[in-house]
Amino acid sequence: MDQNQKRVALVTGAIGGLGTSMCRKLNDDGYRVIANYRNQAKADAWAAEEKMAGYTYYMAQADVADFNSVGTMVALVEKEVGPIDILVNNAGITRDGVLRKMTAEAWDEVLRSNLYSVFNCSRHVINGMLDRGHGRIINISSVNGQRGQVGQTNYSAAKAGMHGFTKSLAMEVANKGITVNTISPGYILTDMVKAIPEEIIKEKILPGVPMGRLGGTEEVAYLVSFLASDKASFITGANYAINGGQHVA
Repeated sequence: MDQNQKRVALVTGAIGGLGTSMCRKLNDDGYRVIANYRNQAKADAWAAEEKMAGYTYYMAQADVADFNSVGTMVALVEKEVGPIDILVNNAGITRDGVLRKMTAEAWDEVLRSNLYSVFNCSRHVINGMLDRGHGRIINISSVNGQRGQVGQTNYSAAKAGMHGFTKSLAMEVANKGITVNTISPGYILTDMVKAIPEEIIKEKILPGVPMGRLGGTEEVAYLVSFLASDKASFITGANYAINGGQHVA
C-alpha cells in the first residue's frame, strides 16, 4: 500500500476556491482528506458538488477560532478516521476597513479566525505528530502579511503573525520528523477575487503583478502537495511566496 493511503490530511476552511483545490490535490495524492467547515448548509452543497466531480471527503465541522471546538473535531477525526499527519491551516476571513474606523470586533474576529486558528489546530495535533515522529503543518498566509495593505491592519497583522509562529514551531520540532512551513499567495483566482469588478482587476491589480495575470488555485495546491510530501522533509521554517512577482523580497 502507498504510504500516503495511510496518512490523514486535514484542510481547514475547505469550503472555498483554495480549499477545494487543496482537498482535490491531496486526495489525488492518495491521502485521506478531512475537509473542515463551519456552515452546515454551505458544506452540504459543496460536498454534493465535489461528489459529482468524483471527490468524497470526510467532513468535519468546527469553528477553528474556538480552541475547544477544534479539540472536539480532532478527537472525532482521530476516532473515526485516524491520526492527523498533515495539517493545512487555510481558514481565514476579511473584515476590511482603515484603522481609524475599524471596530474592536472587526479586529478581534479576524485575529481569531486567521491567527488564533493556527494555534488552536496546531496545538491539538502536534503531540500526536511528536509521538509518531512524523508530521507536516502548512500555514496559508498572504502577500499582505509581508508587504501590508491599506484597510487591512487586522488581516495583515494576522497573516504576518503566521510567519513568526511558523519559524518558532519549526525550530521546536525540527529534529522530530515534523516540518512547519508557510505559503503566502498573492492575487489568486478565487470566488472572492472574481467578485472584484473586471476594470479594477485590469487597471489596479494586474499592473502590480509582473507576470500580468492572476494565480490559479491549483498552483497553490501543488505547492501544498509538495510541502506535504516526503520529498520536502528537509524544508522547514520557510515561507513560499507565490504571487507572480508581486512582492519580491
